[in-house]
Amino acid sequence: MSVDPRPHTTTPPDTPADTPSDTPSDGPRAATATTGDPRRAVPRTDAVLADPALRDARERLGRRLVKTAVTDAQQRVRDGELAANDLVTAVLAALPEHATTLRPVLNATGVLLHTNLGRAPLSDAARDALTAAAGCADVEYDLATGRRGPRGTGALTALRDACPPGTDVQIVNNNAAALTLAATALAQGREIIVSRGELVEIGDGFRLPDLLTATGARIREVGTTNRTTTADYADALGPDTGFVLKVHPSNFRIEGFTYAPPVNELAALGVPLIVDIGSGLLAPHPALPGEPDARTVLRGGAHLVTASADKLLGGPQAGLLLGDPGLLARLRRHPLYRALRVDKLTLAALEATLRGPLPPVRALLDADPRDLRRRAETLAAALATALPDVRVTATTAVVGGGGAPGVRLPSHAVSLPAATEPALRAARVIGRLDHDRLLLDLRSLHPSDDEELHTTVLTTLTPTAAEEN
Repeated sequence: MSVDPRPHTTTPPDTPADTPSDTPSDGPRAATATTGDPRRAVPRTDAVLADPALRDARERLGRRLVKTAVTDAQQRVRDGELAANDLVTAVLAALPEHATTLRPVLNATGVLLHTNLGRAPLSDAARDALTAAAGCADVEYDLATGRRGPRGTGALTALRDACPPGTDVQIVNNNAAALTLAATALAQGREIIVSRGELVEIGDGFRLPDLLTATGARIREVGTTNRTTTADYADALGPDTGFVLKVHPSNFRIEGFTYAPPVNELAALGVPLIVDIGSGLLAPHPALPGEPDARTVLRGGAHLVTASADKLLGGPQAGLLLGDPGLLARLRRHPLYRALRVDKLTLAALEATLRGPLPPVRALLDADPRDLRRRAETLAAALATALPDVRVTATTAVVGGGGAPGVRLPSHAVSLPAATEPALRAARVIGRLDHDRLLLDLRSLHPSDDEELHTTVLTTLTPTAAEEN
């Protein structure tokens, strides 16, 4: 008797003959209805990545980021949460708009310079400058001679032109870096004389005394919390004095029985006077009568002024050093300067901010309350057909970013129920809660943002109505 050498298999009568095997499918849209195990239907990673629908995403975001979204979606298929046919759609929905975790938001908080939201929004001119400098640029190259040239000439010249004649300038990472460089170069192992009322703490527990002592300098406190006189500074002068430091307490106010000497008196003490004005206001502004500005302080005799560039100046994050050419030459020669200098993108954006049209922060600061009311009424009327509980509310905005404490700017807001806040925040509309209402304050939004605000609120809170519109 002969025996058939082929293995004998039996197919149960209720099992289709074309049941899929464990071999991965050849495409991202393989059918899953014929198997009870969703893992059998998971498409291969390379097959999904090759899908034409993902081509633009690969080019825009890079293969690695897209692959991460693919593997996440594949796991959802394995877990039975997602059908294999919907995998590519799910990947596209999960991918970000840009290859960064930073996402643009609409700042409707009424805080013009919101530190958590990146402080000053850049002007269109500054954004264009970032694009121009993003590739290779002549940041330290002289196109005329073909040799190495000075770094950041354009930005430094623009900043120098905004200061009184005879002022030299330098740019570092931020205002804290400016103070660090000055303290290290001019007072390491020596004393910095500063009023007790100006030893400030700013956001996230950052304290000025800690910064100064970390440079190797010693702090000599003078005066009291509420009153410090010129004589207090003069009595503290000695052979170990590095400089006198005057700090604008930009995030709080002391009122009542107070006194602080003017800049011209401190400048006459015979030692360098450094004034930290904080918010980067280069010239006086009528809406901010109590805010120190670089032009006035320098004309008052300050030897160095330090400030931030991403606040009232309206530029990118940077620290400004303005003042005596001899002192700034000492700072430039210090080894620490190399570690604190800014990159080409900051130089480009800062130059465009100084040379170009007024930055957005100035438009926000100068906004007419009557225009803000009209904008709020127009927006509320456009939303009222779909959202009946919409109101226009008179409110007050603030400068923020540690600038102009106590200054209240009249404004108007669109008011919605507080329960809408989580959904709008997820849609990147950031307002502020006031009791049982969410206020979308238009003082911190440029008029060009109104259309996007309207569309986002409508699509987020009333998707059906938005589709009809």
